[in-house]
Amino acid sequence: MTKRRHLPALAATAALATAACTDDQEPASGDAAGLGIDEFPRAETLYSTGTAWGPPGDFNPITPGQVTGLGGLGYEYLFHFDTHEQRLTPWLAESGAWIGEREYLLTLRPGIDWSDGEPFTAADVAFTLELGRIEGVPYGSVWDWLESVEATGDLELVFRFTEARHQEWDNFLYTNEIVPKHVYEAYTPEELLTGTLDDDPVVTGPYRVHSYDEGRIAWARRDDWWAAEALGAEARPRFIVDLVTPGNADILNMLLDGSLDLANNFMPGVADYLSGDPALTTYFDKPPFMIPFNTAMLIPNTTRKPLDDPEFRRAVAFAISPGQIVDAVYGGMVTEAHPTGLLPVWERYYDAEAIGDDAFVFEPSQAVAILTDAGYADADGDGFVEDRDGEPFSLQLIVPVGWTDWEAAAQSIASDLVDAGIDCTAVFVDAAEVDAARESGDFDLLVNNSSRITNSPWSHFNHLYELPVAEVQRNGNFSRWENEEAWDLTRELSTLAAEDPRYLEVVAELERITVNDLPAIPVWYNGAWSQASNAVWTGWPTAELAPGVYPSFWNEMWGLGTVRMLGGIAPVE
Repeated sequence: MTKRRHLPALAATAALATAACTDDQEPASGDAAGLGIDEFPRAETLYSTGTAWGPPGDFNPITPGQVTGLGGLGYEYLFHFDTHEQRLTPWLAESGAWIGEREYLLTLRPGIDWSDGEPFTAADVAFTLELGRIEGVPYGSVWDWLESVEATGDLELVFRFTEARHQEWDNFLYTNEIVPKHVYEAYTPEELLTGTLDDDPVVTGPYRVHSYDEGRIAWARRDDWWAAEALGAEARPRFIVDLVTPGNADILNMLLDGSLDLANNFMPGVADYLSGDPALTTYFDKPPFMIPFNTAMLIPNTTRKPLDDPEFRRAVAFAISPGQIVDAVYGGMVTEAHPTGLLPVWERYYDAEAIGDDAFVFEPSQAVAILTDAGYADADGDGFVEDRDGEPFSLQLIVPVGWTDWEAAAQSIASDLVDAGIDCTAVFVDAAEVDAARESGDFDLLVNNSSRITNSPWSHFNHLYELPVAEVQRNGNFSRWENEEAWDLTRELSTLAAEDPRYLEVVAELERITVNDLPAIPVWYNGAWSQASNAVWTGWPTAELAPGVYPSFWNEMWGLGTVRMLGGIAPVE
């Protein structure tokens, strides 16, 4: 993902600067409906930022771009995925199991109501799945292998598949919100795909939308949230206010003065603020401070020479110094990526035997040797090799302008390539232009971090090898590398249960192909950026206190159980 991870150079507006009112500004009324957006009691309100880059407005969970917390605070998931235990944990669902080779039985929890009082039933789940039949709904691809869904009772459903994709189905269960049938059946397909829908959505989650303006959205706690009784879950903040992201200096000052509680942005130098009064909290108390969450990879456009040559890409991989990026760009706040790109959460799958001698490390002399052996030479003496046909070439590495860490990383990569005799220049363009170039294939090199923590390494390999290559690539295989064997193995991996002995075999074979073909070159792991203030709330999740609970409001975190954070924090006495 992109837009919620970097800080633009914006000044904080007056609304943001005064959003966190002090305790002596508390209103007389205790009724949430009677409070203005500037009148929340500070001791009962959690202020966050780092997820929104413009005014809130999209309250549609069917399309991308929804407001922060809509999935998680409002709409909920059938399961959560516990990354520490590496298993699905039931949420709206009470249980789920394969009851046949291609049949899955799902049982819902009893006693759950929507916020308008209507009961939550199997009909809502079936309806949500059926919406995927509408062309353009992002999760519609499930119908490529889902044959039917049948509500066999008020709280029971049977899913029948043409192909049992165990890994892919597990991923679906915790990444897609369930919507109320009695509300959404009134919308037309056009409204579902393009409309922002109701800005006071009917939800099952712990919060409802209270209000919003140009600079923030406010959520008010539902005291009749089903999980309080069913699971003993808590949502301790009475209000949550997510601010449109201001500038770096403003965020740091707001954290330190206690007017902001949680910032989910990349903020260099955070180590300097882990002691003091109040001290900031990060997931780890030492480098890299943040949990590695996604893999930043150099993406070569393999439809262009010489990037279509795996040996040339191998030379590029040996030429790049991840350590320089880790130390000089990030100050130790990130870590070097494994040659396969698989995240540390999957390190038990690292197979040194499968990778063999194909793994790359930073070794410029090896990069030069690979180029020479593969037929790349500097015949004209300009310091840069020509392609194997003797034609000169130059490469551009594009990253979004204003993403200062990626700009510095791109410059480091380009400099390393130049040192190895490869003509490369780092170019900074608008983020929307990078997105368009990545999807259309109109680029030489770029950096992307869409491969992130999920329930399975399947998602990483699916991201690398998805076929067929389309004119517009939105979900993966941005390098446009076509390896039918790798894609067949990836599809096989999606069908295997994790305990199947064949599962490890397929993962190992995909690792071997990945380090040999290098459709993308893993460089570093981006962290789940998070800095929390202890001025008003304390007990933030850390690797020791709450492993696997990430202090982050990024939209994809809620299906990983971020809601548990809201019961773990407590107001400062």
